[in-house]
Amino acid sequence: MTRTSGQIRQEFIEFFTERGHAFVPSSSLLPADDPTLLFTNAGMVQFKDVFLGAGTRDYSRAANSQKCIRAGGKHNDLEDVGHDTYHHTFFEMLGNWSFGDYFKAEAIEWAWELLTGVWGLPADRLYATVFGGEESSGLAADDEAAGLWPRITSLPAERVLYFGLKDNFWEMGQVGPCGPCSEIHIDLGEAACDGARHAGIRCDVNVAGCGRFIELWNLVFIQFNRGDDGSLDALPAKHVDTGLGFERVCAVLAGVTDNYATDVFAPLMGKLAEMSGIAYGDGGETDVALRVVADHARACSFAIADGVAPTNEGRGYVIRRILRRAARFGRKLGRHEPFLHELVPVIAEQMGEAFPEVARRAPQVAEIIRDEEEAFNRTLDRGLALFERVADKAAGGIAGDVAFELYATYGFPIDLTQLMAEERGLHVDMAGYEREMGKHRDISRVERVLLTANYQQPRETEFCGYEHERVDTRVMVTRRIERDETGNPRLTGQSLSEGDEGIVFLEETPFYAEAGGQVGDTGVIRQGNSVFRVTDTRKEVPAPGIENYCH
Repeated sequence: MTRTSGQIRQEFIEFFTERGHAFVPSSSLLPADDPTLLFTNAGMVQFKDVFLGAGTRDYSRAANSQKCIRAGGKHNDLEDVGHDTYHHTFFEMLGNWSFGDYFKAEAIEWAWELLTGVWGLPADRLYATVFGGEESSGLAADDEAAGLWPRITSLPAERVLYFGLKDNFWEMGQVGPCGPCSEIHIDLGEAACDGARHAGIRCDVNVAGCGRFIELWNLVFIQFNRGDDGSLDALPAKHVDTGLGFERVCAVLAGVTDNYATDVFAPLMGKLAEMSGIAYGDGGETDVALRVVADHARACSFAIADGVAPTNEGRGYVIRRILRRAARFGRKLGRHEPFLHELVPVIAEQMGEAFPEVARRAPQVAEIIRDEEEAFNRTLDRGLALFERVADKAAGGIAGDVAFELYATYGFPIDLTQLMAEERGLHVDMAGYEREMGKHRDISRVERVLLTANYQQPRETEFCGYEHERVDTRVMVTRRIERDETGNPRLTGQSLSEGDEGIVFLEETPFYAEAGGQVGDTGVIRQGNSVFRVTDTRKEVPAPGIENYCH
């Protein structure tokens, strides 16, 4: 039986709801009240308070398909995307949870039943891993899980493998709930891996870079609490937290070894082929570029739909980096004009049933992506030309001041410069880059003081960003910024022409101002055929009781 990705998602949810699990919709990619995470990166994030004992639910079993991004912080798959066929920055994680209800036996039995009984995966190609213990940490091997596999499934004991802390012990943080995990891996066959990414090491389970043995499902058994002193105590209520890679299981069930060759990505790949004249599967650099663009378009579309606009700080900068990385790979597909926004309707149609918010907000998402592309495209070709001139003469490396110029003048995120350097066999002087960045931050602090001190605008701006994403309003005041030969700013005239830098005050604004550690909004202000690109929004108080929003 050939299943669509939509059917696979639905069958997973139905399998567990039939076993008493509540279906819980995916949470936002913006973690709620969790400053430790840039993005939701696993299905358990929305249940973190339950595991910590700080919250409860009116159900003890749950299942869902959670949208996730791993592109920053501890979990970062950005650099791997494109170079293989199974890494993604945006992905879905199918999961089932038990909050003090069932434990290891049921989790193992149901995972095996779904994979082999419902979906028909061949049992002789599956392996299970379990925690092998860590003497120095006082942690015993998970012999309980190891014994359950051959006892309640048809998996023979010789295909139950022990691994250490790195692979088979899960911890939420340095303190708090933790426990051993048991992973299910599948052997995709010798043809699935050429060994190039792990030269000298034979293909096997948990070999980094091996495309033959792929992890499908991770079953985490949360049974301990780690104290401040590193001690481990048994939890009074034990929990189960599982995660099954949606794109990976879709590829396995479709009989392919490439996630991007499934119907999850087929509409995007078809649209890209139509736009570029390059079909996926030709091999080489164009396949890498197609994978990067398809993945990054999904990540940006979903993140922006959840409220993460491209900015210069925090999670907004991660999305800006991803979007600009995609634009640069678009050049390898012959796309020199903005094109990523044309993929948004394709994503909305493909994913809108499972995630209605991406379809509902598709027009706004496409506009934000288009505006960001237009801004970057004005400098991308000039930045690429500078890089090529320097790279052609470089003796092994790209100087830090050049890398900073690419960032500050042409908008190149440093990881994009590093990627281009790596493609040429060069390195980037990161110490020099950080020195230049430090100087830039010092100048920015001086600049803010000058701009704040040099305007007088007595009327208050009305903020309407909680009700509207866009608004028709009136420009109250404009100020043109001019800089001396050292880059120091001063406010001059009250009119702006093409190419000018300046500040604008509106009667009403939907732009959120920098406050409380949150970076100010970016976007565009349109007046007739003119476009003022907003790179920051700040709240100023020129007189008691008056707040202005400076764009």
